[in-house]
Amino acid sequence: MDLDGLDPNRMPRHVACVMDGNGRWATKRGLPRTEGHRAGEEALFDAAQGALELGLPWFTVYAFSTENWRRPGDEVRFLLNVIADQLLTRRRDDLHALGVRIRFIGRRDWRVPRWVGRRMDEAAALTAANTAMTLTVAFNYGGRAEIVDAVRSIVAAGVPASKIDERTVARHLYDPTIPDPDLVIRTSGEFRISNFLIWELAYSELVFSDVLWPDFRREHLLEAIREFQARDRRFGNTGRHDGIPS
Repeated sequence: MDLDGLDPNRMPRHVACVMDGNGRWATKRGLPRTEGHRAGEEALFDAAQGALELGLPWFTVYAFSTENWRRPGDEVRFLLNVIADQLLTRRRDDLHALGVRIRFIGRRDWRVPRWVGRRMDEAAALTAANTAMTLTVAFNYGGRAEIVDAVRSIVAAGVPASKIDERTVARHLYDPTIPDPDLVIRTSGEFRISNFLIWELAYSELVFSDVLWPDFRREHLLEAIREFQARDRRFGNTGRHDGIPS
């Protein structure tokens, strides 16, 4: 990648991606939608490698939402197979060799097949000690569901209402160790968040790319980071404040 002009002191700590456009990519080529999902897995691996090359500590992807269960059954089953057989088996070993820690956020409810849950647990256990980068996969994830589950957890813990603040909620999210994303990228030319990290992205910079996800590569990630670095992040203040430690 051409890193000329990139400011190493203003790199995002955490980049998150809404991987959108697999179906449209396939339709444009006269292929079944499932082929778009297959091609999207290759794009994810390339983008993750690019994130590693850029030294990003945290990289999060929206792999399967709580709403995706409403899709046709054949497509849902194919998506689960892509996630389990390719990302959580073949790519798992590749990512492990690169020093990537794989983690998951989302509900582990009755809709998640046990065999998929086992693959997720195996990938997380295998890579738990890796430190090069944390790849968080949002699976059976919804931003509203996460907030609802956090509230339930707070109530179950018996926290008095008077003691609940933003830090309390943050501690009860699916993975409290994940920093809020500095940059959120959505592909395919759509301009919406789609229920992704809606608590965490309160002050995230949003970049919307026209590229369909299967065509997304590390160069597009770099382009989004260049746009991120060109912005003035103030967090409600009047002076410049990037919010990223140098």
